[in-house]
Amino acid sequence: MESLRYTAIKNVSKNAIVLESKPSEKITSIFNENVFTLKKARHYLSEDAYKSLMASTRGGKKIDRTMGGNIANGLKAWAEEKGVTHFTHWFQPLTGLSAEKHDSFFTLKGDGTPIQEFDGAALIQQEPDASSFPSGGLRATFEARGYTAWDPSSPAFIMETGQGKTLCIPTIFVSYTGESLDTKTPLLKAIVALDKAAVDVCQYFDKNISKVNATLGWEQEYFVIDAGLATARPDLVLTGRTVFGHAPAKGQQLEDHYFGAIPERVYAFMKDFEKESYKLGIPLRTRHNEVAPAQFECAPIYEEINLAVDHNTLLMDIMTRVAKRHNLIVLLHEKPFAGINGSGKHNNWSMATDTGVNLLAPGKTPKTNLMFLAFFVNTIKAVHDYSELIRASIASASNDHRLGANEAPPAIISIFIGKYLTDVLNQIEKRVGSKFDETDEAMLKLDIHKSIPELMLDNTDRNRTSPFAFTGNKFEFRAVGSSANCAGPMTVLNTVMAETLKHFKTEVDTLIDKGEKKEVAIMQIIQKYIVESKKVLFEGDGYSEEWEKEAEKRGLPNIKTTPVSLDAYSAQKAKKLFEDHNIYNHLELEARHEIMLEEYIKKVQIEARVMGDLASTSIIPSALKYQNSLIENIRGIKEVGLAASAYESQKVILEKICEHINAISQNVTSMIDARKKANEIKDTRDRAIAYCDEVKEKHFDVIRYHADKLELIVDDSLWPLPKYRELLFLR
Repeated sequence: MESLRYTAIKNVSKNAIVLESKPSEKITSIFNENVFTLKKARHYLSEDAYKSLMASTRGGKKIDRTMGGNIANGLKAWAEEKGVTHFTHWFQPLTGLSAEKHDSFFTLKGDGTPIQEFDGAALIQQEPDASSFPSGGLRATFEARGYTAWDPSSPAFIMETGQGKTLCIPTIFVSYTGESLDTKTPLLKAIVALDKAAVDVCQYFDKNISKVNATLGWEQEYFVIDAGLATARPDLVLTGRTVFGHAPAKGQQLEDHYFGAIPERVYAFMKDFEKESYKLGIPLRTRHNEVAPAQFECAPIYEEINLAVDHNTLLMDIMTRVAKRHNLIVLLHEKPFAGINGSGKHNNWSMATDTGVNLLAPGKTPKTNLMFLAFFVNTIKAVHDYSELIRASIASASNDHRLGANEAPPAIISIFIGKYLTDVLNQIEKRVGSKFDETDEAMLKLDIHKSIPELMLDNTDRNRTSPFAFTGNKFEFRAVGSSANCAGPMTVLNTVMAETLKHFKTEVDTLIDKGEKKEVAIMQIIQKYIVESKKVLFEGDGYSEEWEKEAEKRGLPNIKTTPVSLDAYSAQKAKKLFEDHNIYNHLELEARHEIMLEEYIKKVQIEARVMGDLASTSIIPSALKYQNSLIENIRGIKEVGLAASAYESQKVILEKICEHINAISQNVTSMIDARKKANEIKDTRDRAIAYCDEVKEKHFDVIRYHADKLELIVDDSLWPLPKYRELLFLR
């Protein structure tokens, strides 16, 4: 019987047929087609309801509940015109995915008359089961009540799934007792905290600024492979990555895939998912081949951070569903293939005022440059002071495979700012011990004004080895993993920035109260922050051993594994930070720490089980078959009377096979024992560390090494799993 692998290989050519499609529609004609925008709201809502919705969307004001019914009726009317029959509260629980429970507009009156109904109460609040999602102990199984509540700042949209259409209402998700059980609630709070702190500092420079929005432009990297080949790999199906697989003769060493011509089948998939994205208001702008074979990237225009997070979460769902139409599989795991580049989700973060100013863009006058410098240096200070928490925000079992893997930002959090800005900060730092005075406005004109405007043109070189790099008018947080929900790292970044800006204002005001001129006070605190945080700045190769040694000398943390990095969430420093800004209370923070540890344990546990199962039921049996054929070959040579030298090579191969089989078998048994011991540990953190150190670190690479060596020896026709050369190059 033909193996699943060979069947999948044969079917690739059938799957690769690109279906004829209509000419591409103009993006502007379909953009926001399935989104209830304010423009559409004006048509479907009363004047009062429209004003209430607009005030909430643009001004952050609560919607009057009396307007809920009017808005719900307008939403239903718009949705029904587009063929929608059901609605759902769309939320993002702590599973890393989105969640939805569909209800129809259909209901019965008391006399049995069928009607279509969507009232304000259903729009504003619903009650999903809070005990069936991760809660970190906040909810017991018998305490099921939880609430989803409408987030008007993210517009409602219609999701098309096959022939069905569902009205989706973006919501937060909280427990019966009020604790957040999702990623959106803390993000919204962090956005508010940063807005307030940033506006307070902006008032030094422009009294007309009344609001600051954090902005985000994510870059989504992903792999695309044939669905048949993926299905023949149980490890890809169950874990999202290949736990076995020897490097192919050709990988990415020729550097011929990056920015190369997009394969026709993948191009058809891209067009398809982009169309679905545009209809949902996701402003995709860029698509291209990435460095590794079968790896690609897309990126949107920047948006307000809450909307950007929703759009990225939607995009991952859209890509996964649309790929199936093309008999493809999208892999969002950070490291699905060993030996080639993994995938990240670079988070390009900045802040914009309601007067149209990007606070991280250099200006053209001393005043605007001083404002830029204040926010620029405060960002450096925030990352320096909370580097361990920032590292924890991107920690996961899957990202551990990528961080520091010589093709992604290392686990050491550092900042790259480029030569020109380094020179500017050095000039300011050199004035330590010198008192700033009114004549120093000339220094702003000479040193800062002279240098910074030049940064608008190729302001810095790019440093892809830096986890946190300034790229002209934004910071690029490169360490975020490709499968991550952006809300986690963005909640942390916004919060630590709010805290730093709050302290900055306090220190500046203290100097002003002592009689210092405002600009002089600002420069003095900027200088102080530069001195206090300069050790986090690094312009060199973040992959090098020299940097690791240098970082240790500087006292920068180098936390390489998730269980240890997550300690930052339970530290008193984090508890005070989040409680001071009303992001998390101590119960919510402890619950999240517990949830993240449990998630790590479960993912490593699943990988260990898959690895043991594949090794025992697929790889070893295939090796034994080939081993037996070699034994028969040697026996036959002996029987015809040839000398021992005639089967010397076969004996060497046979010995190698025996060696690898024994090593795999012994280590799988040892790994199972280590897993059983880890499961007996009651403390979640200790159990996670045991899974990391005793299960993963001691066994995964050893088992893989011997299995991958067998792949090079065993008869290709007997090898059960699609190989890297097939997964990466057949489509």
